[in-house]
Amino acid sequence: FGFAPHDGQWIKIEQLGAVVIGNDVEIGANTCIDRGALQDTVLEDGVKLDNLVQIGHNVRVGKHSAMAGCAGVAGSAIIGAHCTVGGGAIVLGHLELADHVHISAASVVTRSISKPGQYTGLFPIDDNHAWEKNAATLRQLHTLRERLRAAERSLAAVLDGRVTLNNEEKS
Repeated sequence: FGFAPHDGQWIKIEQLGAVVIGNDVEIGANTCIDRGALQDTVLEDGVKLDNLVQIGHNVRVGKHSAMAGCAGVAGSAIIGAHCTVGGGAIVLGHLELADHVHISAASVVTRSISKPGQYTGLFPIDDNHAWEKNAATLRQLHTLRERLRAAERSLAAVLDGRVTLNNEEKS
């Protein structure tokens, strides 16, 4: 970003790194690639960037990865080789994506991904307090579903007369 808040105003921080672009790299119109703050920003061989892509400072994009229009990668993120980032998707700063990770359009990557595969993450906007509560609940949704199914099976067994309320089986 190149600025830091100080005494109620933004102070410029010199960016000392460079941008290193490998062979056979394509960069679309109005794409911005920030030079590194302390390290270099690197696009390895064969990287393809569509129009309007934002690459933050100190980002490293692995060979033969591609990003569709309006994708953004925040500072110091590391994108592996042979990855794709769909249009409008965002990778937050300081995260790492393993090789062969594919991010669906309009997804927001909020954690590092260490295993190859297709990933999608979309969450509706809300005031931050409600969003945090919903996000925490959503992470437990699968476990809650399994607990509900077990409770339904137990209730069905009681109603069928196979089990008493204190869970003793009838013969």
